[in-house]
Order: sequence, then structure tokens, then C-alpha cells
Amino acid sequence: MNIIFFEDKRDKFLPLVYAKPLAKIRVGILTIEEKWKQHFQKCDISINISYLTEDYLSKKFPLVEQEGNIFINARFLPNEELIDFIINNLNADEAIMFEGSLVASKCTLEQFKSKSYCIKNCNEKFISIELGSITDVFSKNGLAIEQDYKLITKGRKSATVSSTNTIIGDNIFIEEGAKIEASVLNSKAGPIYIGKDSEVMEGCLIRGLFALCEGGVLKMGAKIYGATTVGKFSRAGGEINNSVIQDYSNKGHDGYLGNSVIGEWCNLGADTNTSNLKNNYAEVKLWSYETEKFEKTGLQFCGLIMGDHSKCGINTMFNTGTVVGVSANIYGSGFPRNFIPSYSWGGASGVTTYRADKVFEVAEIVMKRRDIELTNVDKEILTAIFEITAKYRQ
Repeated sequence: MNIIFFEDKRDKFLPLVYAKPLAKIRVGILTIEEKWKQHFQKCDISINISYLTEDYLSKKFPLVEQEGNIFINARFLPNEELIDFIINNLNADEAIMFEGSLVASKCTLEQFKSKSYCIKNCNEKFISIELGSITDVFSKNGLAIEQDYKLITKGRKSATVSSTNTIIGDNIFIEEGAKIEASVLNSKAGPIYIGKDSEVMEGCLIRGLFALCEGGVLKMGAKIYGATTVGKFSRAGGEINNSVIQDYSNKGHDGYLGNSVIGEWCNLGADTNTSNLKNNYAEVKLWSYETEKFEKTGLQFCGLIMGDHSKCGINTMFNTGTVVGVSANIYGSGFPRNFIPSYSWGGASGVTTYRADKVFEVAEIVMKRRDIELTNVDKEILTAIFEITAKYRQ
């Protein structure tokens, strides 16, 4: 089966999707594309995955068209009912719609672009989670963890946990190779998933819903409140509440992170703190790349959104509802602006442009530490982002 992920409201998920398709974003335990893949595998169906995305991303994330393509909207997370409908009831030249949004279509690329397909409306039981905007990545993370937990652990047995730990509740699954010592895991409020070859160091306090993905590390004494996800090979410490850290990023020290999403290859300096609640308890506004102004989120709690490859120095303070772009370097005393454009260098006292060649130097060093190469294609993508976002640095 040839699955092609498309993005109908991409601007709503910037800056997280500047360097990758939306299907690559982790929500819950799995990335969006991993969820779809696992569901199809449960039905003994192997799939090929490709992407209909921005031109500057297409070399790394190509589109592969075959006969019998199924175009899937990456904003919709799968459940058994939706998978069953696509497999057994979606015919060629047909599409599924939900409340005005295209969910999936079985057609050629030409038909997809011209919208020359027959429309079937699906009911709510087919739609478990729809991501409407970037804040849904953390606000719907709890439900996504619950669904992924059931999908991943069904029919499987957890590895045993060391007797040095205090276990509360029985909704915990530990993959082989995970190390956990002298910590408290409380799953009464929701499941706790500890991924393959991950490590929970001594003295960690964890309340579900929580996911520590493959190779991830919780540093000593971390305090974790649900619903929180720490992505593959990421490190987390201090106090974290209802946040999603994507892969290969570090929040390794004390400091508070709440109601936030951190991209890949990010680093938060020691004692970095985010405000997730305004002093007057008012609704939080957030920078929108779609309208290019601050928009109401409908949320009382909203912290930091940080794009890939961004960093901040020690003791950095982020105000409520701050958006940081790609490859920004923030440091200094005081609160920086609530919107920090990509390739910015500085802080509250002002910013200059972070040159792309310097960004490459740092990214190469950071990625090499994880035995991953910054390829020429990666550099082309980062260069394209530098040019696309130039208008925000003026």
C-alpha cells in the first residue's frame, strides 16, 4: 500500500515543520507516520511512505507515486475504525471528509491536485484525534499517549523493573534494555512507557501520562508531570509538565518547562525556565506564522514552542507563550521577545542574524556526537529556511 502524507494547514505547525513534514512530528509515544504504520502492520499490511510537502524538503522527503495511492492528511491520527474504513470501504477515486477537511483519498496525484474524486463523509468514531494547531501537540498529548500505549503494548509483556524502585499502579510498560533505579513511577493517573535502551536515573519522580522513548534519559532527580513525552535519544531533567520534547534534544538540568513543545537538536541551558501562565490568568496569545501576528490560543496554559536546532544559555527566562524559530541562539538576562525569528542571535537586549555557515558548524558538531551526519541536503534545507524566514529578522 502506497501512503502519501500531505499537509493542508502547514503554517499552523510552524516552526516545528520548517525542516520536516508534519508526519515526522512526535505526539504521544510515536510519530504521526509511525502510528499509521503500526496500525497497518496490525492488519498485516505493509506500506510504503512518502510525502507531498514543500519543494525545498522534497529531496530529503520525496514523493513516490504508484498505482493505488492513498493520500493521508497528517493532521489526523489513526484509530482502528479509520484504518478499517480505509482498507475495506475506501474505493479508487474516493475521498473521506470530516467537517470540511480531507482526511484520506485513494486516487492518482493528478486527481488529488484537481480534487476530482467522490467524497464520502465520515462520522466522529473514525476521528480519534485531529491536530488543529501547534498547541495541540502538547494539549492532546495525553490522549495520544493513551492510544499509542494500547497499540504498542497489546499482547506484549513488560520487562521487569528493579526492586529499588517504588511502583504505584499497574499501568507501566518497560521495553528491553531500559534501566531504572531508585525512582518513583506512579501510573494511577495514566500509563507510563519506558522505551528501549532508555534510562531513568536515581531519584526521578514520574506521574503518568508519560513516555520516555528509545535511548532517552531522565537525569537524576527529574520531576515529571503528565502528559509529557521525551523523544528518542533526548535528555530531560528538572521539572517538566505537559510538554513534548522531540528527538535528539536536551533539557538536562534544573529549571521548569510547562505546556511546551521543543523541536529536534535543541538545547536548553541550565536553569532555563518557561512561564506557562500569565500573572493575570488571561488567555495566552501566540505568534502565528499563518497570519503573521499574535493570535489567541484559547488556552490559559501555554509555554514555549521552539523550532529545530535552537539553543538557549544558562538562566534563560521565556515568557508565557513564546515562539522560537529554527537555529536561534538565545542568551542574556531578562525576558526575550515572545517571538524570536529563526537564525536570531541574542536576547532581551536585542538580536542580530545568526549566520548560516556558523549554524552549520554547530549543527555538525552536535549531530556528530550522536553519530549522525549533517548532510549537504540538510544544509540545503537549513539554507532555504534561512531565506524563507529573512523577512522576520528585518
